[in-house]
Amino acid sequence: MIGKIIELGKCIYDTSNPREVHRMVVFLGRYMIHYSAMEKLMDFFQQDKLRQEIIQKNAFPIEQATRAFFYAGSTLKDRIKLIVNHFNIENKCLNDEWFVRLNTDDHYKIWESDQEDIRWYADLHMAPGQRKEGLLAVNMYVDDITLYQIIFWLDKDKHGEDAMWIGAMQGPNVSNAVEIIKDITKRSHRYRTKNLILYMAMAVARSFNCKHIYAVSNEGYYAMNHIRRDRKLKTDFGEFWEEVGGHKTEDSRFYEIPLVEVRKTMEEVPTRKRAVYRKRFAFQDDVYAQIKMNMQKIMRG
Repeated sequence: MIGKIIELGKCIYDTSNPREVHRMVVFLGRYMIHYSAMEKLMDFFQQDKLRQEIIQKNAFPIEQATRAFFYAGSTLKDRIKLIVNHFNIENKCLNDEWFVRLNTDDHYKIWESDQEDIRWYADLHMAPGQRKEGLLAVNMYVDDITLYQIIFWLDKDKHGEDAMWIGAMQGPNVSNAVEIIKDITKRSHRYRTKNLILYMAMAVARSFNCKHIYAVSNEGYYAMNHIRRDRKLKTDFGEFWEEVGGHKTEDSRFYEIPLVEVRKTMEEVPTRKRAVYRKRFAFQDDVYAQIKMNMQKIMRG
């Protein structure tokens, strides 16, 4: 029994690194403390050949269950339920090939700009460094620099309906980030990049037939590293979610945000700005059309 868990730990952690060895020991301890629940999660992955293939190549979901990930106050029981529901929803929606590939470190491009002087695109991909906040991510790149990312998982809400749950939205971490964002905002007809990545995530959520989108609030973020030492927010999640039409749910850890972005009508737009808005809306329509088409290619027929 212990040998099997040790082998699993070796698949997750780099045992040549002393810090990773310490993490592995903690993982083994937590697994043993919650042995019955963890074995049920392992059984879930072993019951299906596709899930078997995934967990053989990517054992991180087992580790995620043992750590205080996804959102503040999550319990091991919550995390196991979340992980099981996420994989069930993915398996229901994605074809066999991409169900495995998206869960074993592959990339799937969902959108690409036709502007020839820049490589600007978005994909679905889950990097190891994103696993604290979710199980899949929409990533936007500019010349292979990660500009923005929305990390999420799929789960049932309290009404039993499929939903996308956003665990984090992260911006660029490069020295020339301001210049890149200014350039991209200009190229997208003054459509802010963080609004654009959310627009892409909304399109992905609809492709998965989600009925709702929920996003972590300041209280719901799994860690407190968005709060400075003086207790002021470095990132105010709530402000942005409200800005895009979201509202707090009964659980203050989450906002519900629209599944479809609310657009201004042309009558609401000042006359001097209408030309820009027409170009922006055309740009958005192309983004959505590409994502819808590309997502259909990896969905079950």
